[in-house]
Amino acid sequence: MVFTLFISFVILLRIGELVVSRRNAKWLLQNGAIEYGKRHYPFIVALHILFIISLIIEYAARQSVSFSLFLLIFYFLLIAFKIWVVLSLGKFWNTRIYHISDMQLVSKGPYKYFKHPNYLIVIAEIAVIPMIFHLYFTAIIFTLLNALMLFVRIKEENKVINKIR
Repeated sequence: MVFTLFISFVILLRIGELVVSRRNAKWLLQNGAIEYGKRHYPFIVALHILFIISLIIEYAARQSVSFSLFLLIFYFLLIAFKIWVVLSLGKFWNTRIYHISDMQLVSKGPYKYFKHPNYLIVIAEIAVIPMIFHLYFTAIIFTLLNALMLFVRIKEENKVINKIR
């Protein structure tokens, strides 16, 4: 029961993020934004869909239904940090890479302290979400796959950032 509620929450949160991202993308494009990294974006989507599927399959295959309250609380702290990131970026927050020429980088909120705070959260989420329910296979495999994906993603995003500076 706890897992079902939790995974439903995670899925609804991801859908909510996509809704915000789509709304922001519309605004960005209307204001002259150009999208970068289009080729790797479908792989990011596939990674996150397969992550959810892997969570469900591995949980269903396990006999134990225990969970870590500490990691569950830590996950909710990650969500609070993500909200700070999203609010700091405002209409510029997106799951894709957009840039409007002559627009300065956001340097408030966590962006005062970290170059890519959103990716710190994603890295932690991919590791912590499965570990809440002791789903070690999903935690290890998707942490590694996510590291590869973020290597590509951050490299692309840094190219855009370097154009701005």
